Amino acid sequence: MHTLREALAAAAEQKIALGHFNISDSTQLHAIVDVAQELELPVVLGVSEGERTFLGVPEVAALVASERAQGKAVYLNADHTHSVEGCKEAIDAGFDSVIIDCTKLTEDERIAQTREVVAYANASGRDVMIEGELGYIGTSSKLLDSIPEDVLAAALPSADDAQRFVEETGVTALAPAVGNVHGMLKNQPNPRLHIDLIAEIRAALPHTPLVLHGGSGIEDEDFTGAIKAGMNLVHINTEIRVAYRKGIEAGLAADADEIAPYRYLDHGRDQMKEVVRKRLALFAGKAA
Repeated sequence: MHTLREALAAAAEQKIALGHFNISDSTQLHAIVDVAQELELPVVLGVSEGERTFLGVPEVAALVASERAQGKAVYLNADHTHSVEGCKEAIDAGFDSVIIDCTKLTEDERIAQTREVVAYANASGRDVMIEGELGYIGTSSKLLDSIPEDVLAAALPSADDAQRFVEETGVTALAPAVGNVHGMLKNQPNPRLHIDLIAEIRAALPHTPLVLHGGSGIEDEDFTGAIKAGMNLVHINTEIRVAYRKGIEAGLAADADEIAPYRYLDHGRDQMKEVVRKRLALFAGKAA
């Protein structure tokens, strides 16, 4: 199987993007992998710190290793990790990539901690990608009444900022703030992306994979424009959480006496699969 770095390079050549979907249980994992297999696409599974606490770091690594043993192109990312120790734990467990999230630290602290994680990954003997975030887009994958004030007040990074950050830290992937926001607005689409800024960052960093966080709620047109401008990986979380919950609620409503979790979870799985299918197909330029 190709490494994640190789899979992202192939996506860049094809002018498409890979999909990254967060999981909290094995039902979600199998649903996402099944859809990726149907579409013959690689896929990245993300687990945040909270999701890793719930699932277990070695346990989720073992689940993904089992899928790979069956020849499936599945990659595992330690999403939004806020400590050097948490990054090292994921690297040691066999994760393909780690996001070191130091957005609330000072610039010097952010650079120092990111460099430490990059050095640890380089010494691991495996090809582990280290992704850094630049700019601030909020912190939680949830439904929002409005854009958080701290996100609105945050300045977007320039292409020069992005180039300098990659050079100073050594990260092998970058997630810049380009108008995106974590979470999804309840009653309207999320803000429009700055496609021109993505293109400028891509021009400044022609060989660095670019990652779009906060993909839930973004208009299809913006996804297409962002990928064409140079985004290589797109994160979706809130959308599939909403679909999973609504499906489970529908399953329980259909049979209020059902107590077998695998039966009512199946309803959540099926609704979530439809979201994953549409997103993966859109990112790869395929029919859903």
